[in-house]
Amino acid sequence: MMMKRVFLFSVLITVHTCLLAQGKRVAAPAALIPLPVAASWTPDSAFITVHAEIKAMPGLERDAAQLKMYMQTVNGLPLKNRVGAAVSMALDTVLVKQPEGYLLQVTPQQVRLIAHDAAGIGHGIATLRQLWKPAPGGGLALPGTMITDYPRFSYRGMHLDVGRHFFSVEYVKNFIDQLTLYKFNNFHWHLTDDQGWRIEIKKYPRLQEIAAWRDQTMIGHKKELPHRFDGKRYGGYYTQEQVKEVVAYAAARHINVIPEIEMPGHALAALSAYPSLGCTGGPYKTAQFWGIFDDVFCAGKDSTFFFLQDVLDEVIALFPSSYIHVGGDECPKVRWKQCPACQQRMKAEHLEDEHALQSYFIRRISDYVNSKGRRIIGWDEILEGGLAPGATVMSWRGVEGAVMAARQKQQVIMTPEEELYFDHYQSLYPEEQTAAAGYTPLETVYAYEPLTAAGDTALLPYIAGIQGGIWSEYLSSETKANYVIYPRLQATAERAWSPATVRDYNQFTRRLTALTGDRYTTWREINYHLDSLSRGSLYVSLQARQPGAVIRYTTDGSVPVAGSPAYRDRLRIDRSSLLQAQLFVQGKPVGRLFRQAFDVYKSTGAPVTLQQPANTKYTGDASLLVNGIAGTHRFNDGQWMGFSARDLHALLDLGTVQEVKMLGTNVLNYHWQKMWAPTALVFEVSTDGIKYERVAGTDSFPVNGINSVRLVVKPVQARYIRVTAVNKGVIPEGEYGAGGRCMLLADEIIVN
Repeated sequence: MMMKRVFLFSVLITVHTCLLAQGKRVAAPAALIPLPVAASWTPDSAFITVHAEIKAMPGLERDAAQLKMYMQTVNGLPLKNRVGAAVSMALDTVLVKQPEGYLLQVTPQQVRLIAHDAAGIGHGIATLRQLWKPAPGGGLALPGTMITDYPRFSYRGMHLDVGRHFFSVEYVKNFIDQLTLYKFNNFHWHLTDDQGWRIEIKKYPRLQEIAAWRDQTMIGHKKELPHRFDGKRYGGYYTQEQVKEVVAYAAARHINVIPEIEMPGHALAALSAYPSLGCTGGPYKTAQFWGIFDDVFCAGKDSTFFFLQDVLDEVIALFPSSYIHVGGDECPKVRWKQCPACQQRMKAEHLEDEHALQSYFIRRISDYVNSKGRRIIGWDEILEGGLAPGATVMSWRGVEGAVMAARQKQQVIMTPEEELYFDHYQSLYPEEQTAAAGYTPLETVYAYEPLTAAGDTALLPYIAGIQGGIWSEYLSSETKANYVIYPRLQATAERAWSPATVRDYNQFTRRLTALTGDRYTTWREINYHLDSLSRGSLYVSLQARQPGAVIRYTTDGSVPVAGSPAYRDRLRIDRSSLLQAQLFVQGKPVGRLFRQAFDVYKSTGAPVTLQQPANTKYTGDASLLVNGIAGTHRFNDGQWMGFSARDLHALLDLGTVQEVKMLGTNVLNYHWQKMWAPTALVFEVSTDGIKYERVAGTDSFPVNGINSVRLVVKPVQARYIRVTAVNKGVIPEGEYGAGGRCMLLADEIIVN
């Protein structure tokens, strides 16, 4: 039946005289992101003249006006309204069964767009915008095509944090324009946090007067000590009129705007304005640096809930979204444990612990939001102590939260930080602008598969979709924000919309280049891969995706030039070297210089045995400890091994008895990342693997950062090297993350 309707769709096309056929030729598939479900390309092309008419069925007038606006932007010429449309738009839920789906046909005579709903019309228009090109003499050239398209996931979102750094209304609108072009349907607007409150609440003017501003802002990364500040007052907020403007702008483009009001944690800005809402009563100050803070909304005071209900009343009036995001993440329980009101609340409500108190908090807010005809979304911490009925979970810390929520038959939105947080570095080049942490290159984003991550196929119906996250701690300008957002946004769009079978990264990047030209180049740069490791040597390969480029390299410390050796096959490194490489196109250098040091020691490539494996996200094969590649201060290069609540016990076998004069390793000491140096580091040696002698050790790690431990020892004969690093255990009181587990991070066991 569907095929008959598609055939009928083709034969019923009316010929319009204002669409003129170009010369006949076979059309190659056009570049589209996200890739549609199905598309065929005819040998005929068409172009729309400046007099093209747009005919829309009743109810689609707004979309017709949007299409006219887009065409005028490209043409620079006004369109004339005339009877008999060159472009027709209609809804047909029988012909197009999938919500947000559409059929698009372009012939030399006309453009016809039929959709399941108005959102589908909007997505079809987005496809047209990617297809058309300005034609010589005016008008827009379009390839002949028949496209059948609909989304894989019903929820396709992007998040923008404006709490840490504020972005103008104009920037937010431009961001929404990009969401529209790539067929997202949800904009998650993170409006409040410890560092700033960004939405006007008329009943509580101190939120605008005090909470929206901080005295100064941290300079550099939070791991760097001592913390440095710029000394400049910073802030801003959106008036309710501006919020209405953004919401209307998004609605006209079929984008739902989801507001987020953080609770019960990330509340320091709000507490600075209304200190009675905290457990201690203050005084509080809007946070000036990044992190998680102990002062949160008091769960024991009814005044807290009255305040939040009042705030939500004004928020709900501004946002028609069925979803209201309430945060729920990263809420320390320190104050609650010491607060008489919170403890009394736990006793009165028969709550077992402070996690149950957080569940009570979220449930109470959820009940209120539900009473207003809306539903809550929260980060996966809202699962702690029990999930509020009907709540949707955003799973950001991995897949565990998604599985837990889905097993309770609650909806899940996948937004894992390792794959979909764009405040992570997208390149390992040292010149990269400061980012929060991590390493999430374009290819990692594109490779993400939410259904595989979920595991149990019975849970799949509860995965509503995926969302990319943009946290703005280190995004102090629009330029910096754009750099981290694009083109990872485009990769997310394809994962959210296109069928699961669309997996070809090379094809994706070709389409990306066709659509955006040289706007984004980081993903094209030189990267390396450690192919194999053996005693005293390693084999390294280089890759790049710059079209028409030659990689030229050196290992002698000189910068590559046009006459340097061209890379053709993997390189053998058998002595300490600095590998430098540069892309050349037509004899001229392109892009940034690649640099990677390799240090070859007696320990390089030696077999390593760990008594216990690494048990943090900083993990891998034990050979990481002897691969000749030192981990960097950004700890995002996959070279560090991390141990939580356990010591490092490593045993190296040098293969033969050899003279040893120096022993060492690198350890990270970043207390603001919960990374603590060991309380003791000990080296022991043996010739037979049975009897060991302690020959070196230290308990001094003075550097905030990488402590490069190099211990010169009296020459000793040894085959086996035993290394012990004792984990500090629990983070001390008064330190960031007090009471939590210390992470011990080590890399490169050095024997010379």
